[in-house]
Amino acid sequence: MAEVRCLPGAVAHHVVDALQWEALAQRLQQRGARLFTLWAAASGDGGQSLYALWLDGDALTLAQHDLPAGVTHYPGLHSLFPAAERLQRALRDLSGLQALGIDARPWLRHTAWPAQQHPLRDARLTVPACGQIAADAYAFVPVDGEGVHEVPVGPVHAGVIEPGQFRFSVVGEKILRLEERLGFTHKGVEKRFEGLPLIEGVRLAARLSGDSAVANAWAYCMAAEALAAVDVPPRALHLRALLLERERLANHLGDIGAIANDGGFGFALAQFSRLKEDLLRLNATVFGARYPFDAVQPGGVAVDLHGDASAMLRNQHALLRTEVQRLKTILDEHEGLQDRLRTTGRVRPELAARLGLLGLAARASGQALDLRTWPGFAPYGQLAVEVATHDDGDVAARVAVRFAEVFTALQLADRLLDTLPAGAVRAAWPERVGPGLALGLAEGWRGPHGIALHTGADGRITRCHPHDPSWQNWPALEWAVIGDIVADFPLINKSFNLSYSGHDL
Repeated sequence: MAEVRCLPGAVAHHVVDALQWEALAQRLQQRGARLFTLWAAASGDGGQSLYALWLDGDALTLAQHDLPAGVTHYPGLHSLFPAAERLQRALRDLSGLQALGIDARPWLRHTAWPAQQHPLRDARLTVPACGQIAADAYAFVPVDGEGVHEVPVGPVHAGVIEPGQFRFSVVGEKILRLEERLGFTHKGVEKRFEGLPLIEGVRLAARLSGDSAVANAWAYCMAAEALAAVDVPPRALHLRALLLERERLANHLGDIGAIANDGGFGFALAQFSRLKEDLLRLNATVFGARYPFDAVQPGGVAVDLHGDASAMLRNQHALLRTEVQRLKTILDEHEGLQDRLRTTGRVRPELAARLGLLGLAARASGQALDLRTWPGFAPYGQLAVEVATHDDGDVAARVAVRFAEVFTALQLADRLLDTLPAGAVRAAWPERVGPGLALGLAEGWRGPHGIALHTGADGRITRCHPHDPSWQNWPALEWAVIGDIVADFPLINKSFNLSYSGHDL
């Protein structure tokens, strides 16, 4: 069995047949593991190898099921892990592997390629001219009953966001059911990774979802460094963590203001937008870019702190701590706003565990999962990360977790500056990297991001599978809105703020 390398933590790798695949999944479900992602890669005999990765305690469990040429069916995981449903549908669309008992409707394939072709399996793909393939008559699940009607929203939305379709079944204004349809702008990113030199793939990884550039780049570099057996200098690890915490700050600041604005409190949007803008401007001054897409590189980082950069960062952190605390008090004491946030968009802890929620949305529903606390996620092991959780699972809880994570991120950022080691910021990269499979995971602001990286004999990428936590959390949004009114959907949706781009590569 070939070794699977992983950062952070350890991975238990199981090569299984169909019966063992089901049995392993049942054991993992019984002990509370979370299904993280599914993907397939070509195997040597013309078939495909199917992979499933679980977050299992503070380690990873990887199942590999090798399917010979011509075999495309495998036991579905959706009865044990609801998060598998859309992952399996996407796997069918992209790689042609069919989970037994799965929803027959496509997920990522709209009209971009013919139904009988599969972009990640077929060497050649027929790319039709625009409008050449008729759009599927996608059958949304109907809801019948007296007074029930449907409210279609999207896929095109007001504002500069990517498309997503939402079909509400309502009585009056109360939502009985929401069904989502995503995948309208599939970009072929996973296919684009194929053939790239290992050291170059990071540029593409950083651009998977613009608000999580550091998290995705770090996860990619973890996998690449595991394959190349490269040890990252301690100073570079500290700088990566500093970049990651500032990415967390930027997103939380922007989202808290936007959530309050959707609750009718425009003052908060103006104030938090100002604070986010100040943070981004200092990023440009210190790191060379407002959004430092190319700061994290295989072997380390492409940036360092010089001159009075540390002092400028510390001063901003102190100012943010004061300003955010002042604004938090204003929001907490605004009864009209709190009335909109409390009990709205609730995902109770039991449901969050069942759905396998990840990241801040999970922590707001009582799930204390944060990869920064895992063994091996340097430099966080020496920083004593405090995991913020809440049990209410509503919009107010998600806002409370965001506030707590803002203050924690500011504290961590200062600790990182205080303990910043001297030395190099990037290790030498080997001229040649052999074949293998490696995994990398990093806790971004939205939740854990993952990269599964396969290389061939020439050291180039044969398969790169990224995973965004939005895959787990989009289905939870459908549950969160039940019983609320249609007018509260923008507020609930923003409290999750899930990625369209990271879901639709």
